[in-house]
Amino acid sequence: MKKVFHKISSVCLALIVLLSTVSFTIDSHYCGDTLVDSSLFGHVETCGMDKQLSKNDCQSEVQDDSCCSDKQLVVEGQDDLKISFNSLNFEQQVFVVSFVHSYINLFETLDSHIVPFRDYAVPFLIRDIQKLHETYLI
Repeated sequence: MKKVFHKISSVCLALIVLLSTVSFTIDSHYCGDTLVDSSLFGHVETCGMDKQLSKNDCQSEVQDDSCCSDKQLVVEGQDDLKISFNSLNFEQQVFVVSFVHSYINLFETLDSHIVPFRDYAVPFLIRDIQKLHETYLI
């Protein structure tokens, strides 16, 4: 169960890092107030009414009175994932020192002469079973 939980949590954390660093753009084409097309990866399709040439073919001017508009929503991900440890304030220094001190104390060895049954009385010997059955280990 512990291994499964560990794998699930590591996959979730990797996905969080991936999703926080991904940036993308959403393109939208509006005709008036109506959304005609929206695209995440490619160009949007237009409704065919946007910016036509003027009646005078000699001039290559574009009319600006079109009712269509293109909007672009840019979602930028986090670029800097590396935190610098060059400057730590006092609270961070206290935390690091206390963490290291408590972590090192986890590995201190216990006294090797501890007898766990020191406080228990020895059971009374009523009969010597080995002598009764005359069974001896050699």
